[in-house]
Amino acid sequence: MTTMSDSSAWVDVRYRVQPSADAWILPEVPVPESREHNQSSRHLVALLEAWVARTGLDAIVGQNLALRWAEWNPRMGIDPDVALIVPAPPKDEPLPSLCTWKPGHAVPRLAIEVVSKHHPYKDYRDLHERYGASGVGELWVLDPEGHGPKSLGGPVPIQQWVRRDRTFERVHFGAGPIYSEAISAWLWADPIRITDDADGKRVWMTVTEAERAAKEEALAAKEAERAAKEAALADLDAAHARLAQLERELAKPRDR
Repeated sequence: MTTMSDSSAWVDVRYRVQPSADAWILPEVPVPESREHNQSSRHLVALLEAWVARTGLDAIVGQNLALRWAEWNPRMGIDPDVALIVPAPPKDEPLPSLCTWKPGHAVPRLAIEVVSKHHPYKDYRDLHERYGASGVGELWVLDPEGHGPKSLGGPVPIQQWVRRDRTFERVHFGAGPIYSEAISAWLWADPIRITDDADGKRVWMTVTEAERAAKEEALAAKEAERAAKEAALADLDAAHARLAQLERELAKPRDR
């Protein structure tokens, strides 16, 4: 009996995408997000911003920043939950949208979508076509709450799409970890985290987490120093006590 987990049950399907001007028009109002959805997006933004700061990369991290790539129809586009844009757009101009036909507006190296309970079919079935047309280098579709419809193979924690020349290919559909060429790091799904190593030991931290860890490390070092001093004083007291005892023994009259 063949199951969906057997490799023989899967086929690679490749097809050309014709941009749909009507279906791909950005909504005029923000799409509502759950608290959990927003927390996941903000955490990823914070992790990537801290990485950009550590590496000194000329980049920005956008959240819900409209991505538009068709100058002939600028209303067409998509709003990534998170986008890593390298190099950063010009800093001396406002950035209501990322318009990739404008000078200095680079296509995102990485886009991230967190599956919404309000639109799970869109996140599993439609998003990749728009991202493929936009020129995005890599796409993660994360489903930490398991909203993906069973009819589309869901829910799965991670989908990863990667650009290969003019092909936008789904290279992962399942649990993590996965390696991301966009950030040269590993993505884990439960919970969502990023690490420098495949073993998951060198975990990325946000600026706030790094500051907290540094404070805790400093406090631990002070506590270790205090404990060492107390131990040294205790050893010194014990040595004094032994010396006093020895002096008393020497002061006793000796039997003749």
